[in-house]
Amino acid sequence: MTDYHQPLLPDQTYHLFSRAVDSEKLFMNADNYLFFLQKLKQHTSVVCQIYCYSLLPNHFHLLARIIDEASIIKHFEEVKKVVYQPNTHNLSDFIMERFSNFLNSYTKAFNKANQRKGSLFMDFLKRSKVNKENDFTSFVWYIHKNAVHHQLTKNIGEWQYDSYKSIISEAPTSLLRPDVLAWFGNKADFIKFHQQEIYSKIEFKDI
Repeated sequence: MTDYHQPLLPDQTYHLFSRAVDSEKLFMNADNYLFFLQKLKQHTSVVCQIYCYSLLPNHFHLLARIIDEASIIKHFEEVKKVVYQPNTHNLSDFIMERFSNFLNSYTKAFNKANQRKGSLFMDFLKRSKVNKENDFTSFVWYIHKNAVHHQLTKNIGEWQYDSYKSIISEAPTSLLRPDVLAWFGNKADFIKFHQQEIYSKIEFKDI
């Protein structure tokens, strides 16, 4: 269930989503997509790891695992220069702060490059926690089919700005590739799963 305000907690996995305000675009060119991923890693790798992602012209999806509590507390103390006190400090707020810094940093650079002002993203980072085993499968599938769903490509694997190719590649990656492939069984099973039929956004209108 999507909740704008549910806390991001250590050792939990979430589908994270946000979109551009109004009819704006988040990405104007290939460099924007790459810069977005760089900023994501720069600001959030200290609190989470990414299973998969999809970056579309006006929105993005991430499937992220928040790392363990001890590691986050260590980073909290390094950043805040105080000893973490569970009755005083809120780790969830600190985790969310990393994501806010990421989105704000991207927005500032995007605005400067495109001579625009103001907010770029919708008010809140939408989040849905993985509660059941099939939630994880559903989110990976939804994220990788998103470009097809929005009629940007005809098949999974053709969109340049999602994680599908990285997951089936042998090239180094910061994604949790082994975990994703193991979840589906192996690489062959992962590929086979992603070859199932996809309905376009238009076909979903009356469902």
